[in-house]
Amino acid sequence: MLTVQHVTKRYGSHVANADISLTAASGRIFGLLGPNGAGKSTLIRMITNIIQPDEGTIRLHGEPIGTRTMENIGYLPEERGLYKKLTVIEQLCYFGQLKGLSEKDARDRAAHWLSHLDAAGWEGKKVQELSKGMQQKVQFISTIMHDPQLVILDEPFSGLDPVNAQLLIDTVRQLQQRGATILLSTHQMDQVEKLCDDLALIHRGQVMLQGSLTDVRSAFRSDRIRLTCTAVPDEMLHIPGTTVEHHDHRTIDLHITDPTLSTNDVLARCLPQAEVMKFEVVQPSLHDIFVHVVTGTDPSYQADLVDGSNA
Repeated sequence: MLTVQHVTKRYGSHVANADISLTAASGRIFGLLGPNGAGKSTLIRMITNIIQPDEGTIRLHGEPIGTRTMENIGYLPEERGLYKKLTVIEQLCYFGQLKGLSEKDARDRAAHWLSHLDAAGWEGKKVQELSKGMQQKVQFISTIMHDPQLVILDEPFSGLDPVNAQLLIDTVRQLQQRGATILLSTHQMDQVEKLCDDLALIHRGQVMLQGSLTDVRSAFRSDRIRLTCTAVPDEMLHIPGTTVEHHDHRTIDLHITDPTLSTNDVLARCLPQAEVMKFEVVQPSLHDIFVHVVTGTDPSYQADLVDGSNA
C-alpha cells in the first residue's frame, strides 16, 4: 500500500528525517511512534503531499505521491481544522466534495457516519456549539467519508472519553476489515497494543526499530519472571541474583539482576522452595520498549531488533 524509501528532509542544518524507509501493507494497522520532535509529523506531511522530501521516494500502490493519489488518502491531523461558524452538515458536505463526492453522496455518507458514531441529530449544530470530543468525531467523519484506501490518524483519541474512544477504535477496526490501511500516530501505547499489526519507532529523525508488533515485543528479552505457587514462602523472597518486584500469597514477580543467570536457573532455584504451579517470562510492554529505545534506561530489556534497516 504505502512505501517510504530512503526519505530525507532537511530544514536548514536540521535533519528532520534521515534516510527513513518503511512499508505499510494493505489492510493492516501501522503504528508510527516516537517522542515529540522525533520527525513523525514531517513524515506524515510528506506522505500527504503537503511538503516534498529532499531525497527518497514515497509511493501509494506503486504510484508516486502527488495530486492524483490524494483522493485515496484520508488525513486526520493532530491540529484540528473545522470552521466554527458552519454547521456539521455544511462542514461534511464541503470536505466530502473536496474529495470528489457529489453533494448528495456527501450528505448521504455524512448521515450514515453520524448515525454510526452515535451523533445523529447533530447536522444543524454549529461547530462552536460542540464539545472537543464531538468536534473530534466530526473531523474523523470528514477523514473517512470518501472511503480512502489509506487513512492517516494523528492522535485520534485526544479529547475523547473512554466510551467514545472505544467507539472510534471499533470504527477503525471496521475500516481495516473493509480493506483500508491505517497509519496511526499516537503516544497512547495501550491503544497501539490494542490496534496495531505493525509499527515503526522514530527517534531523532531515524527509524530505531520496526516490524510486526509480535516481532518487536519478542525481540526484547525480558529478565522478569512470574511464578504462581500453592503458597509463596519467605525463602522465595531472597533468591540469589534476583529482586522481588511484587508478591502476594500465591504469586511472585522476580527481576533477574545477575546477567549470568537464565530464567531456567532461577526456576531451578525456586523449585526446592515451593510447589510451582505456573512459570512465565513477562514480556515487556510497548511502553517499556518505547522508553528503553528512546532513553536507553532499564537495560534489563535486551533488544535483538533495534535497527530499522534489519527489521
